[in-house]
Amino acid sequence: MKIASIDVTRIAIPFDAQRRAPERQETTFNAASPSLRRMETLLVKITCDNGLCGWGEAFGHLANPVTEQALCTLIAPLFVGATLPDSPQAIAQQMQRAEKALHAFGRSGPVRYALSAIDIALWDALGQQRQQPLWQLLGATRQRIERYASLVGYDNDPVAVAAQVKRAWDEGFTTLKLHETTVEAIAAARAALPPQAELLVDVNCPWTRQEAAQQAHELRALNLGWLEEPIWPPDDYQGLAQLKRVGVPLAAGENVDGDQGFINLLENGAVDVAQPSVAKVGGISAARRVFAMAQQYRVRVVPHCFYYGAGMLATAHLVALLPNDVKMEVPWIAFEAPLYPDLPRDVAFTLSSRPGLGYAPDEEVLRHYRLSLSQITDKGVRRYA
Repeated sequence: MKIASIDVTRIAIPFDAQRRAPERQETTFNAASPSLRRMETLLVKITCDNGLCGWGEAFGHLANPVTEQALCTLIAPLFVGATLPDSPQAIAQQMQRAEKALHAFGRSGPVRYALSAIDIALWDALGQQRQQPLWQLLGATRQRIERYASLVGYDNDPVAVAAQVKRAWDEGFTTLKLHETTVEAIAAARAALPPQAELLVDVNCPWTRQEAAQQAHELRALNLGWLEEPIWPPDDYQGLAQLKRVGVPLAAGENVDGDQGFINLLENGAVDVAQPSVAKVGGISAARRVFAMAQQYRVRVVPHCFYYGAGMLATAHLVALLPNDVKMEVPWIAFEAPLYPDLPRDVAFTLSSRPGLGYAPDEEVLRHYRLSLSQITDKGVRRYA
């Protein structure tokens, strides 16, 4: 069975998060930013010569045109015409060959994101070929998982933050994550929630070592489940290791250089929670390697997932491999149209028993919200309006 074509589709779906209009509109590459009113993603579809398809998703948000170009010119041509891998080991080997061929163009960034999408699509196709759901193909022993609500930013407004966490709690979420950076806003969320609620905070790498230490000391009394990526640059592993001594649990890993970057994170004892992001780290194959590393260092794994396409579905199946108390992150926003209309919306849900990822995106939603579509075959790249 050969890979006949690879489609690369960018879409952007408007969403509502009950936010007031920002005082200053800006172009932002942070998906949690108050300026953002629609969320973009990049989807990859691998089609084999017998019609079998597999779907993947690459990280990028507003930087997706760069990842799209990497797919069309560098990466997809390496896979078109190749034999579809017939085992997890064969996928890992094929991906490693591609990584080695492209290593000079970046161990992270758009090349790695593009490879992540291809890897996820190959796993989906393998599940289709074997007629196995991905969680089963991966060897998971549980099929039921629980989501946690990952809120967008509310501009550090304590009143708005308190109102939104209460709304998420009322919907049934028992674990909630903020994207706020002030003690006042985070404290307002803690005060609005019952004591049994787990509160997480992702600050997106804003502080120096000294600033992070000061903030962590102030946050310690709020009993956070974790403080995520507090230090700039994100690969200051020694700085993170020092900050751990303050006593606030630390989480990181979304922005390391692929799965190899986790070696430095773990060897330095820099985190309490490792966060591989399947659409950034190198796909399912790389995420599995991170799981194994973290187990060796006895570090808890909770995958990062601010996606709504195949990367989100892949994360759900990966979470099923982890202990029962590990929940799946989902963006807590109301999309104008669901990409997967039949995907359960409950806080806790049962993974599909259908082959592969279990769901394919709605074709009408893809057409309506499409920004671009490129198809790569052995004849080259064809771009559609």
